[in-house]
Amino acid sequence: MGAVRSRLRRWHVWLGWVVGLPILFWVVSGLVMVAKPIEEVRGEHLLSELRPVRMALPPVPPAVGGVPLASLKLEQRAAGPRWVIGMAGGPTRLADPASGALLPPLSAADAVREVTARYIGTAKVRSATRTNPQKPPLEFRRPVAAWQVAMDDGTNFYVDASSGEVVARRTSWWRFYDWMWGLHIMDLKTREDAHNPLTIGFGIAALTMALLALVLLPLSTRWRRRRKPKPSRPS
Repeated sequence: MGAVRSRLRRWHVWLGWVVGLPILFWVVSGLVMVAKPIEEVRGEHLLSELRPVRMALPPVPPAVGGVPLASLKLEQRAAGPRWVIGMAGGPTRLADPASGALLPPLSAADAVREVTARYIGTAKVRSATRTNPQKPPLEFRRPVAAWQVAMDDGTNFYVDASSGEVVARRTSWWRFYDWMWGLHIMDLKTREDAHNPLTIGFGIAALTMALLALVLLPLSTRWRRRRKPKPSRPS
């Protein structure tokens, strides 16, 4: 029994060295991710809600020429109400409900206007850059043609160039949170693959170490009791 206990203890020590650093990463990254409310991390407080749509006259249906639609919504935009048309198997388009005419994709100035019309922070717009849907920024990670509206405090807003919708908000804290999330799942490249060999391997090693500790605890306690000298009787 002593040889078995010694071998188990040696395995437990070696596993502790193997998984010690990943466990530290998991604990630190988990602590960072719960340190601030997720709503604040996402920047939900930076934009006001869309205003209700108000029109003096009934809206004119969009002139889509009989093209089948996947969806049709009437939403408020910075320049006024807009039809948001989801073409079946195609792109999203905007149309003017006053005339039904289709509108072109948003320009940089349009994207900035969509953000500033709802922005309630104190930062100023630094730039507006078109993203590549084939190679979107790591913090965006969506195959969508969008405008990145960058503020001078490090916050970025992503505006869909087709629909005018603000589809993502990225604060400086969000980027740090996202890096910690990548560290937590051990995927700093895409920060999406939690089912990767590193996470699974270290998870199995940590579980094995914990099970060894549970086995060693009663063995060590029993061994200490046997080694403990009995008190001598007083003469």
